[in-house]
Amino acid sequence: MARLYANENFPFQVVNALRELGHDVLTSLDAGKANQSIPDDEVLAFAEQEKRALLTINRRDFVLSHKKGTQHAGIIVCTQDVDVNGQAGRIHDALQSIETETLNGQLLRINRPARE
Repeated sequence: MARLYANENFPFQVVNALRELGHDVLTSLDAGKANQSIPDDEVLAFAEQEKRALLTINRRDFVLSHKKGTQHAGIIVCTQDVDVNGQAGRIHDALQSIETETLNGQLLRINRPARE
């Protein structure tokens, strides 16, 4: 299973659901880095240092970091979604479809399904 780092804006309920699916998820709170207004580049550097892909809903900034060629252990950008289990399931399925070792330097986009 994947080693992930959820930044402080990522929903804790999704973190719990991912843990139940077997993923190793470290949160900013777990790491003692919550509520400190840590700049995005430092968040990404910490995740890289810990060899964890970053989980975030801060899509714009982290997609830009990826496009600039910033080194990272993987970035998973998600849309805001009230369907906690659905979002965790989509993340899990995306991770299952690739070798987690290849997440290094990769950007995954997990989008909320269109509503009918």
